[in-house]
Amino acid sequence: MSASVLQLYNSITRKPFGHWLFSRLICFKAPYFGSIKPRMTVLEPNRAEATIAHRRSVTNHLGTVHAIALCNLAEFAGGLMTDVSIPASMRWIPKGMSVEYLKKAVGTQRGVATPEFPPYESAEGYELPVNVVVTDPQSDAVFKARISMWVSPKPARS
Repeated sequence: MSASVLQLYNSITRKPFGHWLFSRLICFKAPYFGSIKPRMTVLEPNRAEATIAHRRSVTNHLGTVHAIALCNLAEFAGGLMTDVSIPASMRWIPKGMSVEYLKKAVGTQRGVATPEFPPYESAEGYELPVNVVVTDPQSDAVFKARISMWVSPKPARS
């Protein structure tokens, strides 16, 4: 488990505006996520929840939340969940993602990421499927993603 990310989340989110600040710090480290202004609301091993507000900068020509903004939300939640769930001796990278658009996304969107099985330590790399379900304010699923995370041992330091 990436103790530093989880420790930072647990310490900073106890303070006022902590969830906002944690999310901004992650966007500073991975700037592209800043385009959707995500807010991490739950981060623990094997589960993460994040939201994005419905605002003009994430909408499409129909006025609904853009499909790629939903993909970014899925990768944000899925990546952080993976980071705090894998053993400290392992590293990860997204390898692929398949998505389903179930209905128009209107309002604040909430993504929940969970692994298909608990990550484990291994001498070999393996694929960890991560499922993300995005729901609207009525708790209706609007989007589903399955992200293939490649988990492998960290290289030995010389």
